[in-house]
Amino acid sequence: MSRTLAAPARTLPTPVRGRLADDREILLYDSDTGLGVDRRDLPRRSPLPVTTVRRDPRTGDRVIVAPARQERTYHPPRQMCPLCPDPDGRSSEIPAADYRVAVLENRFPALSTVGVPYRAVPEANPLRVEELGTGRCEVVCFSSDHDGSFAALSDEHARLMIDVWAHRTAELFARDDIAEVYCFENRGAEIGVTLAHPHGQIYGYPFRTRRTRDLLRTAAAYRAEHGTDLFESILADEIADRTRLLVRTEHTTAFVPFAARWPVEVHVYPNRHVRNLIDLTAAEADDLALVYLTVLRAFDALYARPLPYIASWHQYRADAEEGYLHAELFSVRRSADKLKYLAGSESGRDAFLNDKTPETIAADLRAVIA
Repeated sequence: MSRTLAAPARTLPTPVRGRLADDREILLYDSDTGLGVDRRDLPRRSPLPVTTVRRDPRTGDRVIVAPARQERTYHPPRQMCPLCPDPDGRSSEIPAADYRVAVLENRFPALSTVGVPYRAVPEANPLRVEELGTGRCEVVCFSSDHDGSFAALSDEHARLMIDVWAHRTAELFARDDIAEVYCFENRGAEIGVTLAHPHGQIYGYPFRTRRTRDLLRTAAAYRAEHGTDLFESILADEIADRTRLLVRTEHTTAFVPFAARWPVEVHVYPNRHVRNLIDLTAAEADDLALVYLTVLRAFDALYARPLPYIASWHQYRADAEEGYLHAELFSVRRSADKLKYLAGSESGRDAFLNDKTPETIAADLRAVIA
């Protein structure tokens, strides 16, 4: 699991690029049809960010304030889905006859996609620190099939998704104004999804999020105390213990974490220590895609119904002082007919309570893994 082992880089896909009617960028991957013309009458984007980032003076946490997102599309009827292909270019975000994977700048971004440098707004009051909300927010459409899902993708299509995430990560990390690239999927109305079409998102933050800062701080403290890498140690311990292990292949391992916070939670690690999706070899990307599909299919088999979940990728710049690429997948469903809500202890104190033991979660998932 040493990062000193050299590995050949794989070739990432080259997308077809275009512009939508309001000048947002759109990219199609592995496209046979190409892009048409977006004929919608959309207002041009503001030359200034429409969001701000405020600092909580008690914790130092940053809060993104994005009032324009109140106007985002909310549960449209299927015939008005903005992520289905639209060869006429008049009703959808994707002016194409068909597509495999499409990536486009979010029309209602949490962080502005215009090219204004990230800087603090002048403010003498240390209790009111505010910054321009610059960055990049992208929508990633996994498939043109409105009724599909990531779990329903073919092995080859899922591998393409790994490469698309890596391509976007490489381009966003190349920007000086982006400190963190976050690929994720929200799936299911119970999670808060407002578009049924299978899709995920990518956020390019101009700052490190609190979650990432916490992980890196804990990893640095672990190294200082024990002299070893925290994430390598976690992976090795789970493999040795095997109690919560779900899938173990040549290049990838999936397990339920020892201190799982959610009633369904799985972490997926490449066996070789890499910082991000870009650094994977072709064989590692192949294997990661297959294990990722295995976990998602187990999620849907758990209660014989589509499971609402969040899939969250942790990755870091190649020169980061700590960090190990891995995915966290978790669900708010705690039984076939009950949801877990983040109530007083979780929301008010960030102290999670789990009604299921991680060992039980692992046993339940192993029972449905094909």
